Amino acid sequence: MEIRYAKESDLISIVELCKAHAHYEGSNFEEKNKRDLLYEFIFDSDLNLKCLVVEHHSEIVGYATFFKQFSTWEADQYIYLDCLYLIEKIRGNGIGKQIMEIVKDYAQSNNCSIIQWQTPHFNKKAILFYDQLGAERKPKERFTWKI
Repeated sequence: MEIRYAKESDLISIVELCKAHAHYEGSNFEEKNKRDLLYEFIFDSDLNLKCLVVEHHSEIVGYATFFKQFSTWEADQYIYLDCLYLIEKIRGNGIGKQIMEIVKDYAQSNNCSIIQWQTPHFNKKAILFYDQLGAERKPKERFTWKI
């Protein structure tokens, strides 16, 4: 398996993985214009979104997206891991840890000392994985306000 930064040719697979990820978390997913929008955000050099993909036998089987944000409390920038998703058959093989190490290296090379993310309370395997990384939990509720 190879972990690498996404290429334009990966976009259709990334959209399919986003859809699977949303369904896994019990969320709706609207496919309309997703390929074009992701192209803009991932490949526009003025934007900050980074996208890693996991390729196995020429198939994209996982992805992660992350970007810099600012923390007022820390008065500093940090990396926000927006998504990390692997298809079921490759979970538990150390790929998630490798992805997190790449994100960690990116954070360090960009002078960020914190990485933040979230996962649903019911995703017990992910929570165990993050606990094993040594990540600290902060109980919060996530809100979405559609406007």
